[in-house]
Amino acid sequence: MQDPVTLCTGQTYERSNILKWFNLGHLTCPTTMQELWDDSVTPNTTLYRLIYTWFSQKYLLMKKRSEDVQGRASELLDTLKKVKGQARVMALKELHQVVAAHATARKTLLDEGGVSLMSSLLGPFTSHAVGSEVIGILVCLTLDSDSKKNLMQPAKVSLMVDILNEGSIETKINCTRLIESLIDDKDLRSELISSHSLLVGLMRLVKDKRHTNGICPGLSLLRAICSHKDIRHLLVSIGAVSQLVELLSALEPDCLELALSILDSLASIPEGRLALKNCSNTIPIMVKLLMRISENCTQYALSILWSVCKLAPEECSSVAVDAGLAAKLLLVIQSGCNPLLKQQSAELLKLCSLNYSDTIFISKCKLTRTIL
Repeated sequence: MQDPVTLCTGQTYERSNILKWFNLGHLTCPTTMQELWDDSVTPNTTLYRLIYTWFSQKYLLMKKRSEDVQGRASELLDTLKKVKGQARVMALKELHQVVAAHATARKTLLDEGGVSLMSSLLGPFTSHAVGSEVIGILVCLTLDSDSKKNLMQPAKVSLMVDILNEGSIETKINCTRLIESLIDDKDLRSELISSHSLLVGLMRLVKDKRHTNGICPGLSLLRAICSHKDIRHLLVSIGAVSQLVELLSALEPDCLELALSILDSLASIPEGRLALKNCSNTIPIMVKLLMRISENCTQYALSILWSVCKLAPEECSSVAVDAGLAAKLLLVIQSGCNPLLKQQSAELLKLCSLNYSDTIFISKCKLTRTIL
């Protein structure tokens, strides 16, 4: 309540609410349902003063806490300029906790040069204990373009990759999210992230069955860096294609879409298409995913199937047909999905049918029930 008023029945209500009640044609007390002999409302000054006092105390307490948090964040920044060793680690741990919990602390860091200070603590000789906390702090902040460029120095990126490979699951996720936030710069040089160690670390993260909370962040960063052709080649060279295909069946929808997007991107290069073709589960799994999860998943799976079947039409089309591809393609064509998907489905269906007579093709694809 902000403006309490009392009716003739002695019941108190918020002014705006009781007036709405009256405007609906009710001439009764909502609580007692007594008919009102007087529809005037009287300000409840006693309750108003109590509300105002309570709110004032609450506001002052919140303000004090906010000021305390800002002050503590500022103190910790000053401390970090002076201390080293374990004292630095302890100060960073506390700052990490404060920044993660309070928006006012994050603003203090941004206003008082905290990002520059954090960045200066990352380098080739930084311990993983310090680096982990710094990365945890930075991932909580909204970084401007200059800060991102500063953090993308090779020595700093190298440290992030090392910590990604050796830190706790929380630290690995923080590293992944920080790197992804840094690479949205259009001027990014791909050699900064064309790291064998980075890709190996990300693949370990997405395959970690004990800590499934790292799968989506890992896949998200992989998808982001797949825009660079050099990285696509490197990913294929470390065996990422077969590893990602084997993961698909166990992934949640959001993660599944990310993984399919990565595989579709890898299918854009010859080595990627060949790796997909040589993986025995590629075609059965892609066929299974058609019209199963979402239109985006269908689009990626269809694109991958087209790439593989186009590479080796006779061999792959036969496998796809045996896996039930034709019936799935007919479902796509008959559905209300994107016209482009329907066109791709029709073209793939035509490609798969080239090695069969019409009768045999219909028989092999078990289309009788669909046609009927």
